Amino acid sequence: MKPFRVILNPAAGHGNGARALPMIEQMLTKHGVAFELVRTEHPGHGIELTRQAVESGVDVIVSAGGDGTLNEVINGLMQSRQAGVSQPAIGILGVGRGNDFGGSIGLPADIDQACQVLAKGDRRWIDIGRVAGGIYPQGRYFGNCVGVGFDAIATIEVSKLPRWGGFLSFVVAIFKTIFLYNHAPLATIEFGNQTITQRSLLISIMNGRRLGGGFYLAPNSQFDDGLLDLCIAEQMSSFQVIRMIPHFMHGTQATQKTIKTGQAAKVVITAHDGPLPTQTDGEIISTEGTHLEIELLPHQIEIICQPDKDKA
Repeated sequence: MKPFRVILNPAAGHGNGARALPMIEQMLTKHGVAFELVRTEHPGHGIELTRQAVESGVDVIVSAGGDGTLNEVINGLMQSRQAGVSQPAIGILGVGRGNDFGGSIGLPADIDQACQVLAKGDRRWIDIGRVAGGIYPQGRYFGNCVGVGFDAIATIEVSKLPRWGGFLSFVVAIFKTIFLYNHAPLATIEFGNQTITQRSLLISIMNGRRLGGGFYLAPNSQFDDGLLDLCIAEQMSSFQVIRMIPHFMHGTQATQKTIKTGQAAKVVITAHDGPLPTQTDGEIISTEGTHLEIELLPHQIEIICQPDKDKA
């Protein structure tokens, strides 16, 4: 078996990737994992490095960074898959700010424990999403989520903050966003056999369970059920949003009358009187676009993770 190819983003988590490098090398060696490590140097480089790793025939690619780094690795893998090239499995070392994909799938945040998971090598197939719109009319793949509205603005705001703990950064960004984003566009959301037209403060289309390091937009979502989970929040006052925060932290927002939820394999969103600010896996993909098409592709990537207790 060829050594694992570790793709490290040194800039992840405002430099936490670079600071974590010695520990990553030490723990992988401790657990007997043979590896080669390469570093990303600019946005999009992770896609290129992933495709190179696939072409070289590695068996496992490890994303060492945050959700944005992982998104690039996923896009590199999916592009290779579309080209008919055999895919390696993917591993995750979450050293970014939110690390929501790994957290959603139950991977440990501790580097030592995460390297132990890689060494054990348990695997499962997971679904991958695809969103078309904004600056990616041809489509962009995602692992965790597409967020329209409030959480996209919060993602922009969190990138401006100093290097704090991931969850704290998102909390501060959310309170800033409460007063910045208070007039959502009128938009039509089509999913399954439903059509909703309203001003939606937040439209979250989830393959994973959480955002921002600790906000559970889809607490019951599964990575391998062939369905996206939706959380749609109506336009609310700033005070109403503040009161809603504890519900999102505990995943109980579906009990509130201003929240709609649902599941679908495809979602289409069209704005009627304003743009749809949009992020996917923490990366801004639209600030001026007015139309998005999101679909879920079942069982696309094999991931190294904790054993699936439900299927053990």
